[in-house]
Amino acid sequence: MGSGFSSVLVMCSTASGPPVPAATGLGDLPESVVGSVLERLNPQEICGLAALNRAFRAASSADFVWESKLPQNYNSVISRIFDDNNKFPSNLCKKNIYARLSRPNSIDGETKKVWLQKGTGKSCVLISFNGLSITGIDDRRYWIRVPTDESRFHSVAYLQQIWWFEVDGEVEFPFAAGTYSLSFRLQLGRPGKRFGRRVCNCEQIHGWDRKPVRFQLSTSDGQEAISECYLTTPGTWNLYRVGDFVVEDSKVPMMVKFSMMQIDCTHTKGGLCVDSVLICPK
Repeated sequence: MGSGFSSVLVMCSTASGPPVPAATGLGDLPESVVGSVLERLNPQEICGLAALNRAFRAASSADFVWESKLPQNYNSVISRIFDDNNKFPSNLCKKNIYARLSRPNSIDGETKKVWLQKGTGKSCVLISFNGLSITGIDDRRYWIRVPTDESRFHSVAYLQQIWWFEVDGEVEFPFAAGTYSLSFRLQLGRPGKRFGRRVCNCEQIHGWDRKPVRFQLSTSDGQEAISECYLTTPGTWNLYRVGDFVVEDSKVPMMVKFSMMQIDCTHTKGGLCVDSVLICPK
């Protein structure tokens, strides 16, 4: 009885009163409006909202949404990463271009890895010790290469003992406009494993408490930075910050040169692992 009475009320109200419009929701928003909202979100948020409804799913793949997450000079970045031997697909949508550039891509004989930082859409560059000039690196009395899963490059350079410690490097890359920070990733002690557990041999660590290590960087447009610090905390990987540089013109590739040295020959130093150099947006 209650059900029939409700049906009568609905019929009466429909017949005598004005038509009631259907309720609207997020699914009724135009794709262009949804896309304008998504442009203001970060990539993780965009992918999360894609599951909300059909309108958000369609807008989340729109080229203009993902182009706003790419650096303005992304074509230059593509050209630098993908050479003739590793061509970049020409038919990719902007979402797939972003996905391709956001994962680590190897360049320069696999001595460097490049990817887009998801928060800023700007490039990060990681340079292996194999892409650096290290004094005495080919003399096993001084340096040895140690395989390890603690490095993205699966091996590090381990210094046993040396008088003149110097590491130099350079990279040329089409960085997007902005401020970048450069750091060396180092560890006192030799990494290893014992019974499947991480260990660090600190027996050969010496000389780093006598004098600080000097870090330097310079850029092709005349910027310079210098810093000094003592190497500390054995058994822990640390990023030793060298300094910052600013890119104003993203159309011109920036050459960045950097170094670290401890060349006081009154004493030896050893027990240091050199993994890589990291350049990332600040």
